Amino acid sequence: MEVRDYIINEADKLFCQYGFKSVTMDDIAKHLGISKKTIYQNFKDKNELINILIKDRIVNQDLQMNNCFAKSENAVQELYLGMQDMDYFLATMNPMLFYDLQKYHQEAWLKFVAFKEKEIGRKISENLERGKQEGLYRADIDTEIITRMRLDQVDVVFTQNGHYDTNKNSLSSIMVEITRHFLFGICNNEGLKLIHKYDDELLNQKELVKNN
Repeated sequence: MEVRDYIINEADKLFCQYGFKSVTMDDIAKHLGISKKTIYQNFKDKNELINILIKDRIVNQDLQMNNCFAKSENAVQELYLGMQDMDYFLATMNPMLFYDLQKYHQEAWLKFVAFKEKEIGRKISENLERGKQEGLYRADIDTEIITRMRLDQVDVVFTQNGHYDTNKNSLSSIMVEITRHFLFGICNNEGLKLIHKYDDELLNQKELVKNN
């Protein structure tokens, strides 16, 4: 791995754990065991590092969403695969991360917002139409309204710091619970059967991991 990529990967871990504001370039250099000069040879400043990191995150998230669609047998499973990805992504994330991004790194924040509104919004809309065509979602749901509602749910979790008590529940568990609630609201009876099926499969997977 090249030095530049190494810095991005390790800085990402620190930011996820402590938030953007709390981590300094000195902290990154110390964590990596390299000089701060080496970091500045690759990045103009912390803001540029964060801009590149967010851009990489967006690219990876887009690939993950496409992968969930490709691997899924139906619209409900697509969302469950997405939940598993979110569970991994959010498990160790500091709740202040997106608040810091919004307040202190506007350029990167605007990139994230644009991606959410355009690409995530498009994926939500496509999933809703897929579910209706597959006979798993209620035929009477308004795709445009429900897409907006789902994007608002994402906003609440990621940007409204303090809305949920993250001392009691992780961002991961909050997002999973909200997604399940969302699914129960849009599924018809056939879709509900799949919710219970995939819930059981997830529970069995967790039991296997716990026992091993």
